[in-house]
Amino acid sequence: MSVFHEQRICVKFCVKIGKSVTETSEMLKIAFREEAMGRTQTYGWWKCFREGRTSVDDDPRSGRPSMSKTDNVAKVREVIHSNRRLTVREVAEEVSISKTVCHEILIENLGIHCIAAKFVPRLLTDHQKQNRVDVSQELLDRANDDDNFSKNIITGDETCVYAYDVETKVQSSQWVSKTSL
Repeated sequence: MSVFHEQRICVKFCVKIGKSVTETSEMLKIAFREEAMGRTQTYGWWKCFREGRTSVDDDPRSGRPSMSKTDNVAKVREVIHSNRRLTVREVAEEVSISKTVCHEILIENLGIHCIAAKFVPRLLTDHQKQNRVDVSQELLDRANDDDNFSKNIITGDETCVYAYDVETKVQSSQWVSKTSL
């Protein structure tokens, strides 16, 4: 039960026993301290109960229904995982939410941000961390079991350079000799 709901019950009780709005407001301040309704709000409810209102619940209001944020978080996560190269605007349009809310969901709820036109997690997930530990342990075990393990490692004087064209959204890779860099 919300604090305001409890206070409305108290206001209704005060009206039934004949307390004035000033007395009612003072009693709410004593009972609820910082969370007490203001005098104007107390008067509004006091007047409604005095005129015969029996319900302490809010009246239904018209307007846009609120969406569950968890539903939107799940939708945004699904869209991002299907295509990490979408802009915040494109994701927001696909999920039918505002760009601001979409940006908030991406940063606060999903913990991801955009790097080089691709959404990536800010931190490694538990699965990614465990995968790194497993791979490292496997390499360490191989090195300890096989004396010739280091002889099987191939090294070279070339490096792979990745290129990404933002306009065409095409990624390419090319092996380049270190001497030509």
